[in-house]
Amino acid sequence: MTGIATRPVRTAVPGPAGRARRLPAGPAAIVLGGVLALLLVTVAHLGHGRSGVGLGDLLRVLLGGGDADARSVLLGGRLPRTLAGLVAGASLAVAGCLLQSSVRNPLASPDTLGVTAGAYLAVAVSAITGFSLGDLPRGGVAFVGGLLAAALVHTVAGGSRGRPAHLVLAGVSVTLALSSVTAVLVVLFQEETGAVFFWGHGSLAVADSGRSVTVLPLLAAGLLGGLLLARTLDILGTGDETARGLGVHVGRVRLTAVLLSVLLTACAVAVTGPIGFVGLAAPHLVRFAGVRRHAALLPASAVWGATLLLGADLLARVTSPTGNEVPAGVVTALFGAPLFLWLARRLPAEPAAPGTVMPGRRGRRLPYPALLVGGVAAVCALLAGGLVLGDISVPLAELPRLLAGGGDELLGGVVLEYRLPRLLVAALAGALLAVAGGIVQTVSRNPLADLTVMGVSGGAGFGAALVLVALPSVPYAALPVAALLGGTAAFALTYGLSLRKGSVAPERLVLVGIGTFALTTAATNYLVVGARFQVAQALTWLSGSTYARDTTDLSVLVVAVVAGVPLVVLAFRRLDLLALGEDTPRTLGLPLERTRLAVLALAVALAACAVAVVGTVAFVGLVAPHAARMLVGSRTHRLLPTAALLGAALMIAADTVGRTAIAPAEIPSGLLAALIGTPYFVWQLRRGGRAG
Repeated sequence: MTGIATRPVRTAVPGPAGRARRLPAGPAAIVLGGVLALLLVTVAHLGHGRSGVGLGDLLRVLLGGGDADARSVLLGGRLPRTLAGLVAGASLAVAGCLLQSSVRNPLASPDTLGVTAGAYLAVAVSAITGFSLGDLPRGGVAFVGGLLAAALVHTVAGGSRGRPAHLVLAGVSVTLALSSVTAVLVVLFQEETGAVFFWGHGSLAVADSGRSVTVLPLLAAGLLGGLLLARTLDILGTGDETARGLGVHVGRVRLTAVLLSVLLTACAVAVTGPIGFVGLAAPHLVRFAGVRRHAALLPASAVWGATLLLGADLLARVTSPTGNEVPAGVVTALFGAPLFLWLARRLPAEPAAPGTVMPGRRGRRLPYPALLVGGVAAVCALLAGGLVLGDISVPLAELPRLLAGGGDELLGGVVLEYRLPRLLVAALAGALLAVAGGIVQTVSRNPLADLTVMGVSGGAGFGAALVLVALPSVPYAALPVAALLGGTAAFALTYGLSLRKGSVAPERLVLVGIGTFALTTAATNYLVVGARFQVAQALTWLSGSTYARDTTDLSVLVVAVVAGVPLVVLAFRRLDLLALGEDTPRTLGLPLERTRLAVLALAVALAACAVAVVGTVAFVGLVAPHAARMLVGSRTHRLLPTAALLGAALMIAADTVGRTAIAPAEIPSGLLAALIGTPYFVWQLRRGGRAG
């Protein structure tokens, strides 16, 4: 890890340069102002609660008086929660500051570079295996997991040759992969992991004073280590070559800073679970105030990080819908994602790496008619397997008779009323997502483009969740409409923020899409976790699931397919022209912007219908078009039908495995699809990193 993003770039860590206005305050004033803000937030945090114990009662307890009830509330509930917020917020802020400075990337933070997800996965594994026997071992396990995740991100991003944008893309992809693994483990081992969903979103409600006190020395060691590196990090900010000329061992400094940041992240995860965006926001907040020297930047970030986390937790408790508490991590993501969007939009466009434009596969290809027939046969075989496999076995020889309406009545009900509708829903949803992904990749000429990564699936999920949770009396037919509106709004936000000087850089489009996805996902989680009803159903839906899908859901997808297929066929020639670049379509008289907007709107509509029915399924729209391109080339009349078959096959397989692996319980099919799709995304990033 000695060379993460070593290429000197202008996008390193922005201070209040350019048009930004510095506040009329020095570093000492920023630190003191942070301390004052932290004191005020801490007092408010300690004083808020539902027990009826106010600040006056708590003050009397602190002075040695007060009654037993007030003492119990303070020592048993509020003080541990406040202490956890202080420790975790400071740890994440210092970790983010060290990462941003060492890799010289404004988007770097423990959550965007996969460190938090790795630490969380390691803690979940230790909880399942029983390896963690106390507070400090939990932090040690989290440290190992975060370190391995950081090493994986470094490798995926191309090592020392990797570009800054690829570093963040690699971090996000690794985060999604590790999060999917963790979610599957939680489903498989619910008894061992307990209420890990709530803790997994970053919650101070599960705080323990002993754990916070245990990691305090580690926080102090991490901050002290950062301060010892302060002068060297200041020099490193001038560029690698300049730093080397001044005698700085760049690789050693970068490795030390990353190790310290992983240690601090492990402390935070051990105390509160994974909390996002505090490590991104706090250092930038201090830099925007004019603090640039790390001797002041690190302690100021620690103070403001603790302030932000305690403030987010207080806001979550005050504003949680229906009084049901929302994890603080959901609130930090809700406010941190817009900062990520702003920073991603400011990221200068880099030259596209070789391979960014995905040409048709050269050399010998499989005969298309034979491949198409084989694909249909494979989908039918997977459907047959899904119909006979499950907690109730169905003899394969009986399947034709059952499908015709005969045979055993019980088995007929299982096949026709339960398994067949959900398998057909999985197949059509996978096909729609694959076709939509293929359209987006063709239009953007970007192999990283996917409706999930670009935020459309998150927006569609938020629109549908709004109907599910906030408006339960609205007819079911409004669900796809709400998803379509949400997906369209998310795409408009992503595309609009990515547009600079009349052009959209592919990597900026994906980075802004990631920010949009984070924002819409946080908003959806806020709705879902705060609701007292339909929470289990909504959480399953948010993971991407075909559980209990019936003919009503199937009818929505059938309408989408019937309406969408003719439009897709009509767009074949235009998509082929759009894949050639900017100049050729204009030369041939194609209205470029209008055509691009129309086909992208079609892709958003197809994906939104799928999301409305099965939830936010990640990466089907990335994997299926790529695999199809490898098999049949990039001509859309071959690419999109093949991608549809592959997407259908992937979702059918995910549904069957998820339904049978731990029967009668289920693993959401969206999680299994993500486990398959994310490694492919990582592989594509690795190829791009090597090319860069």
